[in-house]
Amino acid sequence: MRKTFTMVISVAVILALLLSACGQAATPTPPPTKVTMVYNSYASDPEPRKADEALVKMFMAKYPNVIVTHSIVAHEDFKQAIRAYLTSSQPPDVMTWFAGNRARFFIDKGQIMDISDVWKQQGWDKTYPKGFMALSTVGGKQYFVPTSYYWWAIYYNKTVFAKYNLQPPKTWDEFLAVCETLKKNGVIPIVSGTKNAWPAAGWFDYLNMRTNGPEFHINLMLGKEKYDDPRVKKTFQNWAVLLDKGYFIENAASYDWQDVLPFMLQGKAAMYLMGQFVMDSIPKENQKDFDFFRFPIIDPKIPIGEDAPTDGYFAAANAPHKEQAKAFLAFLGSKEAQTYVANQLKRLPTNTEVDTSGFDEASKKGMELLKGADYIAQFYDRDTTPEMAEKGMAAFQAFWNDTKKLDSLLAQLEKDRAQIFAAQK
Repeated sequence: MRKTFTMVISVAVILALLLSACGQAATPTPPPTKVTMVYNSYASDPEPRKADEALVKMFMAKYPNVIVTHSIVAHEDFKQAIRAYLTSSQPPDVMTWFAGNRARFFIDKGQIMDISDVWKQQGWDKTYPKGFMALSTVGGKQYFVPTSYYWWAIYYNKTVFAKYNLQPPKTWDEFLAVCETLKKNGVIPIVSGTKNAWPAAGWFDYLNMRTNGPEFHINLMLGKEKYDDPRVKKTFQNWAVLLDKGYFIENAASYDWQDVLPFMLQGKAAMYLMGQFVMDSIPKENQKDFDFFRFPIIDPKIPIGEDAPTDGYFAAANAPHKEQAKAFLAFLGSKEAQTYVANQLKRLPTNTEVDTSGFDEASKKGMELLKGADYIAQFYDRDTTPEMAEKGMAAFQAFWNDTKKLDSLLAQLEKDRAQIFAAQK
């Protein structure tokens, strides 16, 4: 029977990121002859692209005998193309990807390289918190290099809030009151671009964790709870309050996630539930106008769950240049590379050797937000299986368009859950 591991990192793991680690990693031996390897990346947004290109140059400066052919593919296109990459007779040597079930899907198919030797050589069992090592491990072997993670929160336009004397809400009732005030004044309370379904999945994650707690949420992700459970229905009912009152931007499905940012920049909209990477797409001169707050608490009696997706890299199992791929992965997971990414993109590093004392206020606030959580989850399509994620996110889009379909959607989701998880036993 295929066992699925739980993608939950306790707050102790987050605290461990702030600790200094002992020992220095061994340096991989540079390949003796000049070789060209291929690296495919989904870092297609402008700022991540710059950082990605810089990392490749840094690596090649260290290893002049390795030429990296660097291909950057649009993020959503990469998600579709990766299956073709991994089934090719000549796959890219190294690729960007997501920790958790998104990587496990390919590991179980034997398409991702065992890099336990790299982990051992680099001493990452000492410089990476146990939770991140667990995210990279299947059957006692390591297959993934988790290099950065980021918080999710509700980002807001500070100027708009100040204009209407609004404070960041801490409770659900306060949040609804803020939404109502904004709507009455002709401001779109919340934007979201759901042309691709994952932004809607973020709303489900948070509403479910705030309504029923993170333990129930993760068990639902693992197929251990049912979608037609009254508790799941309550999550959607809370969501329906926002949708039915018109607090979201109209026609969200016509926008990609970046398409709605002009509404925020122009002060026509006030709030956006999104990951920290949203700041990559906000011009530097406007970033001072934005801040974020924790997703409001619905039930103060339940533990607090937060999403903190973890990104990283892997090598294809049949990579044409295995030793070069391992050297590149060792570099990407190093203190040097992670320090660069943390400074450039404000992502939080997984390697505890990275000095976080000089981080900007937003990064420190993000770390504090995660430290204040009882559980850290990944994200809907990383915590559940790819097949269930596809069904679930389609249902979220359908619910967004018509909340009256709730009962039929939940019935279908439960049918899908039963079939998908039964097939995996």
